[in-house]
Amino acid sequence: MSRQYLTSATCILYEVTAPLALITINRPEKHNAISLQTLDELQQAVDLAARDNEVRVIAITGAGGRAFASGSDLNEVADRDLRTALEPVVQGLADQLEATPKPTIAAIDGICMGGGLEIALGCDLRVCTPASRFATPEGKLGIIPGGGATARLPRIVGRGWAMEMMLMGDPVNAERAIQIGLVTRVVAAEELIPEVSRMAEHLASFAPFVPQFMKAMIHQGMEGSMTAALAMEKFAQGALVQTEDKAEGISAFLEKRKPDFKGR
Repeated sequence: MSRQYLTSATCILYEVTAPLALITINRPEKHNAISLQTLDELQQAVDLAARDNEVRVIAITGAGGRAFASGSDLNEVADRDLRTALEPVVQGLADQLEATPKPTIAAIDGICMGGGLEIALGCDLRVCTPASRFATPEGKLGIIPGGGATARLPRIVGRGWAMEMMLMGDPVNAERAIQIGLVTRVVAAEELIPEVSRMAEHLASFAPFVPQFMKAMIHQGMEGSMTAALAMEKFAQGALVQTEDKAEGISAFLEKRKPDFKGR
């Protein structure tokens, strides 16, 4: 079943084909540059998908086949002062993507740079095409990343490659991106959205609490000590072993049948 929302949106497209909500940045004439209006519509769409019970996975992609998102709209960056620089802007969307209980996927085809890369870093999973290119070029503009790259990039690719990408500012291709863990899958352009749909179907086959708890354990566990993370993991497992879905999952495995999870 496919449904479309946010008909008043001018910068994005939003479509639900359960279990996937696909949000498309739709400014191909500007290489999907992230304007403030685009950010506002993206945040509305993510919030809508998070509240939709039929949606189990949220994906973001870019229209036109040339860019996921080329970065923040430089016409707006040129007018940015200290006050506006301190506002959440891209950080706010990346935080929202990270905090939503549902798994999020960045489906990347082409340019993924600056603010566009920072949006992708806020997603749980990143899939790209061979033509994709990644960069944090802000240093060449006399500024530094302001959407979370200085914090999230080293946590994902390690300090060394984060330093390389941010200090040098040069693009990283898809082959290098998968080598350093920036993306986990590289697929042909025509297979990008079908692959994301298959990933969504796979994730939707789990008990609803499972991806939610795994996501929370990883994100929150990395912010504290190993001792705290391990304790939190045990408490989370203790909660899940008491659910009806756990009993159904074990029974289905032993009976060699597909489980019928209820989210209870």
